[in-house]
Amino acid sequence: MSISSLNAISPIDGRYRNKVEKLSPYFSEEALIKYRVQVEIEYFIALCEAKLPQLADVDPKVFSDLRSVYTSFSSEDAKAIKDIERVTNHDVKAVEYFIKEQFDKLNLSTHKEFIHFGLTSQDINNTAIPLSIKDAMNDVYVPEYFELLKKLKALAEEWSSVPMLARTHGQPASPTRLGKEIQVFVTRLEEQFNLLNDIPSAAKFGGATGNFNAHKVAYPDMDWKTFGTNFVQEKLGLQHSFPTTQIEHYDHMAALFDALKRINTIIIDLDRDIWTYVSMDYFKQKIKKGEVGSSAMPHKVNPIDFENSEGNLGIANAIFEHLAAKLPISRLQRDLTDSTVLRNVGVPFGHTLIGFKSTLKGLNKLLLNVAKFEEDLEKNWAVVAEAIQTILRREGYPNPYEALKGLTRTNEAINQDTISNFIDTLEVSDSIKKELKAISPSNYTGI
Repeated sequence: MSISSLNAISPIDGRYRNKVEKLSPYFSEEALIKYRVQVEIEYFIALCEAKLPQLADVDPKVFSDLRSVYTSFSSEDAKAIKDIERVTNHDVKAVEYFIKEQFDKLNLSTHKEFIHFGLTSQDINNTAIPLSIKDAMNDVYVPEYFELLKKLKALAEEWSSVPMLARTHGQPASPTRLGKEIQVFVTRLEEQFNLLNDIPSAAKFGGATGNFNAHKVAYPDMDWKTFGTNFVQEKLGLQHSFPTTQIEHYDHMAALFDALKRINTIIIDLDRDIWTYVSMDYFKQKIKKGEVGSSAMPHKVNPIDFENSEGNLGIANAIFEHLAAKLPISRLQRDLTDSTVLRNVGVPFGHTLIGFKSTLKGLNKLLLNVAKFEEDLEKNWAVVAEAIQTILRREGYPNPYEALKGLTRTNEAINQDTISNFIDTLEVSDSIKKELKAISPSNYTGI
């Protein structure tokens, strides 16, 4: 049975495939195989450039043909490697044998034993996977992040002068502005993204237990540490972790996942706030002809995009959390638990992408209900009590907090007249009374 969107087990490969397919070139099985081939090819070229005597006769002109093995890598190539793996029962060894076949085609048969020379599988995995994550971050994640951030910035600007009743502990509080509340999320996201940018994409490269044992015993006079660092950093564009055990220690990768989780958490916070504003009727939602909000209630237009985002980002964070907690822990010089969990690394990226797209879709459907903002402010004149008592404090008026507390902590409605009449009872100058009466819930919004 061939895999389709209807029989896939995971929704990111099924229902949501069209939202995450841009991640396939980085996190699919075929992608991992391609990245492994890339590392193996570049490693062989680096050995040639290091002037190993046995590779002195390799013509540099063949390097472009070698690189085409991975730049022109096809699904058929991936299938061929999987066929080899059915015999070897080892995925990285299958890649090595596949490349040896390509060497035969390029008249490099005498140099085949320098493919994977001195390496262990993790030298390939722990460079291929960080490289794929780095590329996915730059090519897919970052553009999606900035698209969402751009929308939030635009809304913060568009709504910068819209006064809004704030609610702390769910209760009416000092008024704010809608644009400012959106700007809070913009700033939080930007600050976390800056931290994200400081995290290096690290890779391990150093043989079976990280010490270049096989390399040194074969070529004792060569500086293999410098070679490894140059290869990882100059050829692959990653940071060389050294010393390590057989595997990368994953501390930087864990930091990356923690940073991605924090960004997702901020967006979940945004999703819940917007969802609540919709429930308060602060926002209407654009209606698309033919769409159904509820199977039973025809009138409903549900904030499903924000709910979808929250759910997917929650799943992403659960997996990021496990990866960040699990990967840095390995028994002694190596156990296999990192390998199996890393095969899921694309899953949280997929759910994150779905979350980003859903939040953006929801934001694009919002319609500002200005009348509701104004209505809530008008119904809550009690919130200007803070302003009045603060000015009275400035003027040295006795016990202003207590005076306003007595006025406002009541079940009776407080309106503009109530406040105005109270101000008239105050023993302050007419100019102060005028200043106090100029304050309203709509203009008491701070900076």
